[in-house]
Amino acid sequence: MTIVTRSHVGLSSLLSIFLVNALAFAAEPAAKMAGSQATNAAGAAWAESSPFVGRWHWNRAQSTLPPGEPSPSDLVSEISRADGSVTWSVTIVTPDGQPHVVTFDAAANGESHRVSSDTTASVRLTATALQTTFRGPAGRSDAQTCTVSADQLKMTCKGVLTDGAGHTASYVDVYDRM
Repeated sequence: MTIVTRSHVGLSSLLSIFLVNALAFAAEPAAKMAGSQATNAAGAAWAESSPFVGRWHWNRAQSTLPPGEPSPSDLVSEISRADGSVTWSVTIVTPDGQPHVVTFDAAANGESHRVSSDTTASVRLTATALQTTFRGPAGRSDAQTCTVSADQLKMTCKGVLTDGAGHTASYVDVYDRM
């Protein structure tokens, strides 16, 4: 029996996913930003009303990690933009007590973007779901869909890790609005 963890899919935990994305998306051409300025005004009203925008604290008790996945000591996600693009900052305190802060900004159009020599990522945003997919070497992937509760106090991200050999592991990350 093979146990699939985020480490096994080559993405080395949520932290490394966001680190890779932060570096890759920061290197994208400035022309993309200029083109998105026209949509910013139209998207600003939706971004303010998007249920995803806000600070979210990871709820360890309600979350389910894949077998063998180490639990962070603490995790806070802050989504500051959710319109034609998503700006997502994550602060993770690793089990050894080290805090790490990473941010990524990605077009929310579902298109894959190369984030390293062997990994791509895509982000899609609808009024009710935030979907991200990371694809690594040898068919490895991490796909998640986040939704916000009707009262907008909880965000639940359900994901599936695939190791490229047909083995999968599911996880659920639950966040409370801060």
